[in-house]
Amino acid sequence: MQPRNMSMSGVVDLAAVKAAGEAKQKAEQARADSAAGRGGPAPAGLVIDVDEAGFEAEVLQRSAEVPVVIDFWAEWCEPCKQLSPVLERVVQEYGGRVLLAKIDVDKNQMLFQQFGVQGIPAVFAVVAGQALPLFQGAAPEQQVRQTLDQLVQVAEERFGITGLTGVPEGAEAEEEPQAPETPEDPALAAAHSALDAGDLGGAVQAYKNVLSDDPANTEARLGLAQAELLGRVQGLDAQEVRTAAADDPADVEAQLRAADLDLVGGHVEDAFGRLVETVRRSAGEDRERTRLRLLELFEVIGPEDPRVVTARGALARVLF
Repeated sequence: MQPRNMSMSGVVDLAAVKAAGEAKQKAEQARADSAAGRGGPAPAGLVIDVDEAGFEAEVLQRSAEVPVVIDFWAEWCEPCKQLSPVLERVVQEYGGRVLLAKIDVDKNQMLFQQFGVQGIPAVFAVVAGQALPLFQGAAPEQQVRQTLDQLVQVAEERFGITGLTGVPEGAEAEEEPQAPETPEDPALAAAHSALDAGDLGGAVQAYKNVLSDDPANTEARLGLAQAELLGRVQGLDAQEVRTAAADDPADVEAQLRAADLDLVGGHVEDAFGRLVETVRRSAGEDRERTRLRLLELFEVIGPEDPRVVTARGALARVLF
């Protein structure tokens, strides 16, 4: 299960991209054209193969009107073969609110390196010319849907991007009627609003208030873990943190800071591996502190993520 809101702090700026404000203006114009009957024909499909030559036109430029999900894959990758059909099916069901770009890493090494991909399958998104990591590994369908829901929300609320006009051929013509939503707990809504507004201190306190009344509230627990993580990395100099961690592997505080930055930057396995190794090397209070931080990071990613499952096993082997 993923956190409710995606943090843009993990965004990688792409130099060839237009500013977000200009992208928003274009999206608004596209909607105006559609309302006036000037919208062009729907694209041929929502799933496209992209290479380095077509990346700027097919991904960067199109991200001004629709969030583009990127699936980094390879023919030899078995987990990729599990994830790709799920991504393709879910994207089709979104009816033009997202576009899926498939990139073969064996044929497009430059893109693979530019995005800092650590392993495949790896899924990123590009919104208004800005790229952010979504998840890595063969995620379950529920997680894919939750992540795309968050992506659509971020694209609309922060950039005014609502997707392509018209429903492409092969997509679902109509969405199934949804059951009425249960009214959200006002206290939880206040916590979400604080997090969305960047008030991390207020969000932390609000989530704690919810958990004091309902300790089993999963959404509040996930929100609290995310807010605390973002609060810890605010103001950190990434180069200084990583240098300190590399120079002194026994410095527990340095390893904790570096792991936080790893996670926010999308390097989930690096963050988990760093902390498992720190648990192995440390003892007493330092060991317990590191173990608890690792459990907090598990909360941010979600218990169903295969990287969490793997890291839990590694932690158990170190502890027992």
